[in-house]
Amino acid sequence: MKRTLLFITLPFCLILSSRINAQSLQSCRASLRNDTLVLENDLIARRFRWNNGQLITLNLTDKKRKQTLEWVSKDPDCAFPGHTSPSGKGELVTRQIQQQPNQADHLEVSVTTRLGTLEVRRVFRIYPSIATLSCTFYLRGKASPEWQQAAGQSAAGLDFRNIESQADLNKRTGALPSMDKLALAGNHWRVRAIEFADMTDRNNTLVTEVPYNLYRQPGFLKGNVLWLTDGLSGSSLFILKESPVSVIQLASPGFDFLVKNGSVQTVGAGILPTDISEKDWVRGYGYTLGLGGSSELDGLLTFRSYQDANRPRRADRDEMIMMNTWGDRNKDTKIKEQFIITELQKAAQLGVSRFQIDDGWELGKSMNSATPGGSSEAIWKNPKYWTPDPERFPNGLKPVIDAAKKLNIELGLWFSPSVDSSFNHWAKDAKTLIGLYTQYGIRTFKIDLVQINDKTAEVNFRKFLDTVLAATNYEVIFNMDVTAGRRNGYHFMNEYGNLFLENRYTDWTNYYPYWTLRNLWNLSKYVPPQNLQIEFLNKWRNADKYPVGDRFAPANYSFDYLFAITMMAQPLAWFEATGLPDEAFQTTKLIQKYRINQTQMHAGQILPIGDEPSGKGWTGFQSIVTDREGFLLIFREDTPDGQQAIHTWLPAGKRVSLQPVAGAGKAAEGMISKEGRLSITLPTANSFGLYRYKVLN
Repeated sequence: MKRTLLFITLPFCLILSSRINAQSLQSCRASLRNDTLVLENDLIARRFRWNNGQLITLNLTDKKRKQTLEWVSKDPDCAFPGHTSPSGKGELVTRQIQQQPNQADHLEVSVTTRLGTLEVRRVFRIYPSIATLSCTFYLRGKASPEWQQAAGQSAAGLDFRNIESQADLNKRTGALPSMDKLALAGNHWRVRAIEFADMTDRNNTLVTEVPYNLYRQPGFLKGNVLWLTDGLSGSSLFILKESPVSVIQLASPGFDFLVKNGSVQTVGAGILPTDISEKDWVRGYGYTLGLGGSSELDGLLTFRSYQDANRPRRADRDEMIMMNTWGDRNKDTKIKEQFIITELQKAAQLGVSRFQIDDGWELGKSMNSATPGGSSEAIWKNPKYWTPDPERFPNGLKPVIDAAKKLNIELGLWFSPSVDSSFNHWAKDAKTLIGLYTQYGIRTFKIDLVQINDKTAEVNFRKFLDTVLAATNYEVIFNMDVTAGRRNGYHFMNEYGNLFLENRYTDWTNYYPYWTLRNLWNLSKYVPPQNLQIEFLNKWRNADKYPVGDRFAPANYSFDYLFAITMMAQPLAWFEATGLPDEAFQTTKLIQKYRINQTQMHAGQILPIGDEPSGKGWTGFQSIVTDREGFLLIFREDTPDGQQAIHTWLPAGKRVSLQPVAGAGKAAEGMISKEGRLSITLPTANSFGLYRYKVLN
């Protein structure tokens, strides 16, 4: 890794940008002159008063639109109760991050200040040609008595008396840890708070959007994303709070954004006063501030470009059609050498590229095992817990590994790290996975049964993941289960692989294809669907358990349709292949076509189109590969309408050609309406069409 380290102590005035020589990072600069720090690239610039490292934003510039937003407040951007005035001169360090296997090239800018007994370090990231600035917080030292007393405060017990002075407004806000503040001028800012839910065993509404007009009275908003638009100028911004979902966060004040006219604060750094060490830096949450551009599409593409830079995908590692047999609810009762080999043969016939043995391959018995007395506690005490069960795999894993290789399938495993004492035994778990990679070449691990209940657990869990990746040259990918427990969700620690989104079972009649499609559709606006594992099930199982006349039951859809729902994500065959009827393998043709196009489809920016899936409308996804080409995946749900003008992200007034790739669609040309709508025809209800599109003029 190439790096440049620069330390700055005022009153010396140095220009850091002259030291950044890498061609790809030339536009990314950090400069300090006359008590003014500027962080910028070719699209965005944020100017701060240095203030001995306790930064105070002066303005924010959208270089493309040539607009500058001036800040109306002279208060520091970040705040921690009882830590107000900087002592010392502050420290500034820049480092080029280049040619790393897990990160896009960027400039890293570290700003450290001392606020009494507390040291605060903000690590900014600036990427070339992306209109965002990201920041992660680190704390060290000792929290003030004021912060210790204020810890745990939430929005409860608000004062509903009339607001007669600015002092009344400020009473509550001073006791909250705040990572950033946008002091925006104007009385016409509107915001949209987007809150996410994981724990999908319990939740089936994963995205909730709440509009809000700023006022002089503070608003307490939950969510990982806040979208801001000025009703006068049309300027728009977004804030991504890089943390777990709101209800899961550590040290949460009960909300994520404290908003009012002239002040938009991102609150809750994920650190309690008792978490802070006087010796070691403790990592907290962070945020990304981005420019919304001149349209919603501009803002979403900027948002998505940052997410892709933060977790670059690699086709040979990250693209997969995975099979996991747990979806048929036999748990670990069938898992044994011959069963897996037979499953692999059927999986290859279907077109699967990766096969994962879930819980049951290991000698130890987890809490989910069908064997009585299983437990996931104190795993670390049994040195043979993560060795292959000698009764199920008398020859170890080599026979199934060899069988998979002959079928051109990659084998993966389920794994549950030791949660005891906040993952205190993380090093043993890391050694286990490194050993499985070294011995067998296994590089895909489903990580399950995680509970991150405190900062120590979060720190140790990150050490576990980082250690495995570093030791395997970042070849390993983790399927991070977000179905239950306190886990990291969509916007935090998401650089380690993809997300195993849902457990859905026909046994419990909680698998409805349009539910799965709806959840993916809603998430896809703010989470790259390429980073989500989305399930399709054996629709022939348990058909009799669904209510008679239920038009949305899985049996009413073709197996092709169920697979098509997953195509813009990472498909997960959530069943035993040996349990499929012969007709299921007709879908092999579709899967083969998909595999040919999967990488190119996933190279685009994928966004939802049409209406939210309801089981009886028109919906789908658009993969924007270039400004003139891409893919459309259209679903005609159970509706009598054979043609529909679908809202897309295509340019208004242009003609577009459609070439069918898969499904029931036909070649066509059409004109995009001024609302961005394109007329699509599909022949039957519950059918789909995957198209390549090209903008013709």
